[in-house]
Amino acid sequence: MIDLLASRIYYLVAFSLLGVGTYMMIGNQNLVKKVIGMNIFQTGIFLFFIVTAFVEGGSPPLLTAPEPHVSPLPHVLILTAIVVGVSLTAVALGLIVRIYNEYGTLNEEAIQKVTTDE
Repeated sequence: MIDLLASRIYYLVAFSLLGVGTYMMIGNQNLVKKVIGMNIFQTGIFLFFIVTAFVEGGSPPLLTAPEPHVSPLPHVLILTAIVVGVSLTAVALGLIVRIYNEYGTLNEEAIQKVTTDE
């Protein structure tokens, strides 16, 4: 059992990151902490994809390389997802700055209270 957990430690870390990120997005009322939770969740997804793409004894996919080959597709997808994640974070933080300038708080409940009173 211990050997199985030790060989799958990256999966445990990935799912732990997914859990922490989900908890931060749902459990916090602060908008900046929600964005941080979203980034932690994304990191868990990135780690999961990279871990599942690992091939023991794999080589680069060249014509002269022996079997088995490692697919470069998951790595390319993760690079693209990192760029999209950074862009999403920048837009979210820009919106948070505008929300703070408008309402003077980053607490989600306070913002909802102000918007329902108007």
